[in-house]
Amino acid sequence: MKVELKMIVVLTAVALISGMVLGFTHTKTKPKIDENLRLAVERALKAVIPETYSYEKKVIDRHTTAFIAKDSTDQLVGYGVMIEGSGFQGPIKLMVGFTKDGEKLTGIEVIENVETPGLGNRIVEDWFKEQFKERVIPIKVVKGRSPENEHEIQAITGATISSKSVVRIVNEAHDKLLQGGYIQLEPNKKKQTDSSDAISSATLTG
Repeated sequence: MKVELKMIVVLTAVALISGMVLGFTHTKTKPKIDENLRLAVERALKAVIPETYSYEKKVIDRHTTAFIAKDSTDQLVGYGVMIEGSGFQGPIKLMVGFTKDGEKLTGIEVIENVETPGLGNRIVEDWFKEQFKERVIPIKVVKGRSPENEHEIQAITGATISSKSVVRIVNEAHDKLLQGGYIQLEPNKKKQTDSSDAISSATLTG
């Protein structure tokens, strides 16, 4: 009985110490992780809207954040949408860039994905991402041929599902901007944001 009690005390002490160490490690590393994520997001925003000097960030929902991109004179230059959707193997997180009237794409960046290496993971390749520049929403995937108009994106060979997933997420990003009132179907009109909206501003640091 004494041996069993001693084992319980030892195991409890080990569990408590382990919990304290993990908690301390998380507290120490979280700021660095958050900073790395912020920098990755800002790099992605700059990649899809190169003129970006500063931005306002608006959380639309748990999977979608809008970035109102401005130049060094504080003029609107476009919109970035960080959005997460489902791929073939798991979540895909994109930064999608739109012109300031919302009519065309300025580009996409893949922030996170777990698609199959050598197949679906090829969504990160430049040739695939370059296709999205200057495309007009809604876009769709074509298979086995080159795009013939400004709405089409060529699928990755052997990864049609991943290609379609990216296109679907991009179209959803545009829908989110419409629903949020940032863009309208008529060009050059943007709904003013309510004062209750959770907006934060930032200037790119590098």
